Amino acid sequence: MGARKRESAETRKEDLKSLYFAKLNDVPTSPRKMRLIADMIRGMEAYRALSVLKFSTKEASIRMEKLLRSAIANWEQKNEKKADAGELFVSQVYVDSARMLKRLRTAPQGRGYRIRKRSNHITLFVDSKNKEVEVVDSTNSNDNQN
Repeated sequence: MGARKRESAETRKEDLKSLYFAKLNDVPTSPRKMRLIADMIRGMEAYRALSVLKFSTKEASIRMEKLLRSAIANWEQKNEKKADAGELFVSQVYVDSARMLKRLRTAPQGRGYRIRKRSNHITLFVDSKNKEVEVVDSTNSNDNQN
């Protein structure tokens, strides 16, 4: 690996340390069905999104609920404190298509219809509403030189 590529990989790793996310690969559900669930909870407070997912009748919501619980646990692990009720929210949800299993179904007159069994990858980011704000020391500023 070249030096420039290694440096960019290290900066990417450092950026990921400040993000709180969970990822689920190869979910055997159509991406279109999963995006309906993702659109329901995007931007919502985390514990409210959990209750919405719990009482949703869609089958994909069970996997999304488990993934959201994992993302909350990842946030708690990195910050070493328990998440409060109004502190976390779902900042981003990505649903990307994954591999497609292609099957043949017999059809009349010796033909075959193609069946595409789709799957997807989900990445869910959570973030806190009250970020730690850095306090800037005002004694060194040039504003006081009037």
